[in-house]
Amino acid sequence: MNKAAEIFNKPSTYIPFIAIVLGLLCGGIVMWIGGYNPFEAYGALWKTVFGTKYDFGETIVAITPILFTGLAVGFAFRAGIFNIGADGQYIIGMTAATFIGLKVHLPAFIHAPLALIVGMLCGALWGALVGWLKAYRGVNEVISAIMLNWIALYLSNYILRDFLVKKGEQKTPNIDETASLSIGWLKNFMEGARMDWGIWIGLLCVVIFYVLLWRTKQGYELRAVGHNADAAKAAGINIKASFIKTMMISGAFAGLGGVFSVLGVFHYQVVQAASAGYGFDGIAVALLGGNHPVGILLGAILFGGLTYGSAGMNFEADVPSEIVRIVIGSIIFFVASHGLIRTVIQPLFKKRKSRERKGADMNGNVG
Repeated sequence: MNKAAEIFNKPSTYIPFIAIVLGLLCGGIVMWIGGYNPFEAYGALWKTVFGTKYDFGETIVAITPILFTGLAVGFAFRAGIFNIGADGQYIIGMTAATFIGLKVHLPAFIHAPLALIVGMLCGALWGALVGWLKAYRGVNEVISAIMLNWIALYLSNYILRDFLVKKGEQKTPNIDETASLSIGWLKNFMEGARMDWGIWIGLLCVVIFYVLLWRTKQGYELRAVGHNADAAKAAGINIKASFIKTMMISGAFAGLGGVFSVLGVFHYQVVQAASAGYGFDGIAVALLGGNHPVGILLGAILFGGLTYGSAGMNFEADVPSEIVRIVIGSIIFFVASHGLIRTVIQPLFKKRKSRERKGADMNGNVG
């Protein structure tokens, strides 16, 4: 009880919530300036997310890829690496899963797990390349990851055009039914929403993230490197191996996001002119969630809900969907500007602690 109270008495606990409120407030002000009704708009957003089983299911579909890329970025952050390459790892995982789903023909109990594992491993290896370049060539991970994002996009397009897409078309055929990770009965229950195993594996990854980092020796070493690489090296921790392990696990998380987008949701892949940007949304979610798996889950729910709900704002309240991006951008700004929020709320916590201290002294004197 004391530990829980101590956590909730810290200003840092409230910063994400205050940032969300301020972000929604900023979005409301922009709507009001533009001549829109913010109460009607946010009401439409809420109704779109929770109005029907179908909408709620599709909101979960919007949450899932952001959850995986958020976990990827947050895990790397904890170990002292800025993984800005989750976008590329997502694309590589997606493309590998598509290739196995189309070119390999096996029974369902082998085909689907094989496509999932191959996609996850390819994402992990793409991430490990960033770790290897940092560990053995001293290449800054931000630079290498950004370059590898573009390489992943164009490599994916090359594989699709030359091996998977029919001439003159821009999308692959649907994957074999045996490779599908959709859940038919749940799809029917959710009135046709594209339900799959992605969100359940995502929740499992939240648990794995926590257990691995805070309940294992390997996790302790990775966090030690993240806190102070020089001190960790002096303590005998293999820094180079830690970089590669971190990026492999991070890439695996991001790769799984791409896997489920193909095997669970769309069942095909298109030749893309640009990435969908899930990796960059993952950075925002990790930042909002404080790089903690539970915080990342909550951040992904918020961002996914806002993203899907923006359609309701557009159709029902006639508010441009770009307003939601302003809300999200404002939230990220206020989280990033935690020093500003801390400056405002710190005096409130000091006054509260002062009152609690005086109350304790009075109780002590009476006793």
